[in-house]
Amino acid sequence: MSGRVQGSQELEELLLGGELRYTRVDAAELTGVSKEFSARLWRSFGFASPADDVPAFSDGDLEALRRIKALLDRGGTSEEIVLRQARALGQTMARLAEWQTGIMLSGDGEGGRLSEGYLAEMEPLVVHAWRRQLAASAARALAEASDGDLPGRGPVAVGFADMVSFTAMSRELSELELGRVVERFEETAADIVAAHGARLVKTLGDEVLYAAADARVGVEIGMAISEAVREETEVPDVRVGMAYGPVLPLMGDIFGTTVNMASRLTSIARPGTLVADPALAAELEGDPAYELVRIVRRPVRGLGIIQPYVVRRSSQQ
Repeated sequence: MSGRVQGSQELEELLLGGELRYTRVDAAELTGVSKEFSARLWRSFGFASPADDVPAFSDGDLEALRRIKALLDRGGTSEEIVLRQARALGQTMARLAEWQTGIMLSGDGEGGRLSEGYLAEMEPLVVHAWRRQLAASAARALAEASDGDLPGRGPVAVGFADMVSFTAMSRELSELELGRVVERFEETAADIVAAHGARLVKTLGDEVLYAAADARVGVEIGMAISEAVREETEVPDVRVGMAYGPVLPLMGDIFGTTVNMASRLTSIARPGTLVADPALAAELEGDPAYELVRIVRRPVRGLGIIQPYVVRRSSQQ
């Protein structure tokens, strides 16, 4: 047991770039950041609050606190904005860390390659990826804005792609096999969304949520995911529900009636089909590339009676 703990401590110090030498009191005194704010900041990053007498901070932690204090002292931002940004980073990095740990422990021998050299090469790539994603997000927000709208608040095409019979499949496959299916599905969907210049909002195991500024781009993504999955031997068919309208971007996610509509329409769609709401159908009206098939009006929980449309590629194409 002691060997396992020691190995864990050595790994933690390797990843943090030094030992945990300072308590909360030490951190406050050495950086000039109040204990109250440092505690809120620590929780915002998603870490448990250590006791005052427990060494829980490294030199790197203190340097980060000094940078944040300097930022606040310059008056360029407020404590509340810093805490919101810390929460965004903490939640995102927690998922990234879990994902990367899973890859390293996946049994392919890669886990043994974690080293100081590996970290030194990966760290600037993380920063570079963040800058690229930030640039892409800002560009999308400006492109999606319509006259008089705030950036990122214009109408967008929202799509849910859902794997069919996932619950039944989860009872038949081992955890490893099921994980492989989910990873392959998410990988396929993510590649298609990225290739079309849209945004993969989140993955939910058997379901992905994406958003595109243009209705036709959104439909092409939904159809491409369905077609690609149909060719996969491991992944079952998907059904796609789509809606077009305003959304509320918040904490890296999107909310609102448009999102709810797309989610509800997914349950209406048959395997391998794409079902859209009237707003999305109106955007496609007259486009020779698509056929819009009006299906039976039906009640949708929380949204009343709606008129769904099945969207297909035109047989003339």
